[in-house]
Amino acid sequence: MVENQENQNLVLKDTTANPTPLGLLGFGLTTVLLNFHNAGFYPMNSMILSMGFAYGGIAQIIASMMEYRKGNTFGMVAFGSYGLFWWSLVFLLMVPAMAIFTAAAAPVQAADPASLAAYFFMWGIFTLAMFFGTLKKGRGLQVIFITLAVLFFLLTAGEITGIKSITLIAGYEGIFTGLSAVYVGLAEVINEEHGRRVLPL
Repeated sequence: MVENQENQNLVLKDTTANPTPLGLLGFGLTTVLLNFHNAGFYPMNSMILSMGFAYGGIAQIIASMMEYRKGNTFGMVAFGSYGLFWWSLVFLLMVPAMAIFTAAAAPVQAADPASLAAYFFMWGIFTLAMFFGTLKKGRGLQVIFITLAVLFFLLTAGEITGIKSITLIAGYEGIFTGLSAVYVGLAEVINEEHGRRVLPL
């Protein structure tokens, strides 16, 4: 006697947390604090470097790895890249002052305006390209990426020209960029917790 067995479909449900708010908040809060410096509120200090290494860097790298697990290529590339941007910026500022490098026969020199301009310009190009990846996403992400691209190009212009007012303008524009990311990150958390759209994205 042959028994008929019904085919059963196994449905797997993704129960992992949404990593996007962590990445956006790590990026946003650190960007605001750095651009308070660019806007002239306080000098470059250990608070900025620590935030850049920990929350701007580590938090975004963790978010990037979680986005990888979820199959989100855009989120993986964005958070991984900007997390490592923060690490590179911290090292760029710290390496020339580290004894292991200053004691070398040919000590590492601090970045000059031309090299910083190239650095910011390449990040601006990358960010502008990533902006086109947001065109099918929410308006909030579009605002973050286009204003971030503008910020990088303003910083490039400030380094090339040496005009302090350009960097000052970049600071205020960067504060807006960072706050935009903070808003989107918090909106995702609040909307998810309430199960409905409390804050528009």
